Amino acid sequence: MKKIIPFYRPSVDEKELEQIQEVCKSTKINKVEELEDEVSSFIGAPYVVATCNATAALHLALSAMELKRADKVLMSVNSFPSLPEVVRHFDAEPIFIDIEKDGFNIDLDKLESYLEENNSKKLRGAIISFVAGKIPDLDRLYKIMNNYNITLIEDATTALGSIYKDKMVGSLEADMTVFSTNYSNGKSSLSNSGFIVTSNEELASKAKLLRTHAIDTSYDKYGNLDYIYDVVDIGYKYDMTDLEASFSLAQFFKTNEFCERRSEIARIYDTNLQGLKHIVLPEYDEDQIFSQYIIKISRNRDGFARALKEEGISTGLNYIPLHLLTYYKQKYKLKITAFPNALNNYGQILSLPIYPSLSDEDVEYICEKIKSTIDKWV
Repeated sequence: MKKIIPFYRPSVDEKELEQIQEVCKSTKINKVEELEDEVSSFIGAPYVVATCNATAALHLALSAMELKRADKVLMSVNSFPSLPEVVRHFDAEPIFIDIEKDGFNIDLDKLESYLEENNSKKLRGAIISFVAGKIPDLDRLYKIMNNYNITLIEDATTALGSIYKDKMVGSLEADMTVFSTNYSNGKSSLSNSGFIVTSNEELASKAKLLRTHAIDTSYDKYGNLDYIYDVVDIGYKYDMTDLEASFSLAQFFKTNEFCERRSEIARIYDTNLQGLKHIVLPEYDEDQIFSQYIIKISRNRDGFARALKEEGISTGLNYIPLHLLTYYKQKYKLKITAFPNALNNYGQILSLPIYPSLSDEDVEYICEKIKSTIDKWV
């Protein structure tokens, strides 16, 4: 019987159920605050703002820095669509930068060159993604951002638990870092929780205010508004319920376990797929957390992916370059060849399933099917 292996599925056990039952049995528990406190302690940053999803966290972060119409925000062209989307909701402009020739993250040389040639007061911020959990040269990135006085938001939605030079990502020099408990960049039926992590008290306070309609009041233990309340800004409904927080808390407590399991899966892939014709395995350092396992296929990537799908194995693309997506291509009249590294990269990449609930047997099955189809399709 053919196995069906999805690209991602949540890893859930009794711990999630225990947390949810705790909320249902007591109205005195504030799981949102508990989650924020736990994330703060784990990351080593004083302020955490929990949100209903990571896109809400990104939008809230831009609101906290008071992004305005016609402002510009830098980002890698190899990012998930949520990044330029939140910028456009301010009627601001996302500025795309190409990626490294042999990597997946933003090219810091090209980022710096753009800033040297386009130094403008309208350049307000940068959202820098860590694709597959791989961390760029943050020392250099921070220096560039400081030199040009640009607010830096780290898109660490696939990097929870990552370490840079013995320090947790999120505790360093970025103005804000956005995390997520959902590594799939897809729709989850269980949890899409997001977090803004920052050392800036003013940004954290503004984000918390805007998170729930910018209502200035107190709430009782059931979440009811006080008798008198005021609205002091234009806000959103981005808060997280205690039920969502309870599930996310159980998932969060497994962060290190999840990172270790993905590393084990990556080693199985490395061992089984090493030396296969036309397939290049990812390069990584010892701190890589493998939120994605991205291989490169030198030819007929799409035919190969379809063949794996017929065998029950789903794969992904991290990511389709933003300038190839209809809205951004038409809105900014971008040429397909405008970002050659991202374009070349996109023609070869293929993300394999990698999540903690995959068994060794599942991973071995994926490797067997890759080997058996490679000669026909690559």
